Amino acid sequence: MTWTLDTASARAALEIASEYADAELLHHSVRSYAFGAAYADRHGLEYDRELFYVAALLHDLGLTAPFDSHTLPFEEAGGHVARVLTAGLGWPAARRARAAEVIVLHMRDDVTAAEDVESHLLQVGTSADVSGLRVAEFDPSFTAALLAAHPRGGFGSGFLALMEDQAARKPHCAAAAYVAGGAASRIAANPLDAA
Repeated sequence: MTWTLDTASARAALEIASEYADAELLHHSVRSYAFGAAYADRHGLEYDRELFYVAALLHDLGLTAPFDSHTLPFEEAGGHVARVLTAGLGWPAARRARAAEVIVLHMRDDVTAAEDVESHLLQVGTSADVSGLRVAEFDPSFTAALLAAHPRGGFGSGFLALMEDQAARKPHCAAAAYVAGGAASRIAANPLDAA
């Protein structure tokens, strides 16, 4: 089983994510893609696989020191990273905007697959990985293989610390609402960490 996509854009996104994200955040990004892609396959959803992969790999780069904005929420900063990278890859403006939009929307209210399939998939993938939402719907052998290839390590506590830092510095951002809404208990109860 492979958790990567082999296109020039996908390889560039993986290279950049590998350079800037620590191992736990990188593994989270790959797991988020894998959960979202598996969900799409199981539900017969058609989507732009490359767009989704690039967005998934870059979605949390706004949490890293080089890209953490003191004024923008991390997902908006990450969307700008995606715009810059994909511009360099020659993506047209509309597709660059879509990559940024998918990243921004992953921290917003739920988006249905009918409204925006790639954003829905990133919400499904990140929710599964961060808090275990819908994890029981995935084949246990798929989940076990994914965790073996991309281990969680201390991802839950590390991610919570990043969210709490964003919330403290940017009290009106989506991360602040997420923390205030009980993120710590949901992350602590993630069944992936009991596996």
